[in-house]
Amino acid sequence: MTDLKDTFDTAANEVKQLKSKPEDAEMLKIYALFKQSTVGDINTVRPGMLDFTGKAKWDAWEKEKGKSQEDAMNEYIKLVEELKKKYDK
Repeated sequence: MTDLKDTFDTAANEVKQLKSKPEDAEMLKIYALFKQSTVGDINTVRPGMLDFTGKAKWDAWEKEKGKSQEDAMNEYIKLVEELKKKYDK
């Protein structure tokens, strides 16, 4: 798990260094997988109806519910690699 955690941490830093910003849907997926990897299943109340960004993030994370932290880390790493190919040109 240490190697996976190190690779995950590297990917988390790399995604912040992309030359251009990914699309909103891709950013929500990154957010959700990061939260699932680091916190686990969602443990907060859904934000109020006027907090559109908060609700979108909450909904994205909620979709990952039940996924193991290890699986979420692997998916996160894979997605960051795809985003690097797409946005680091």
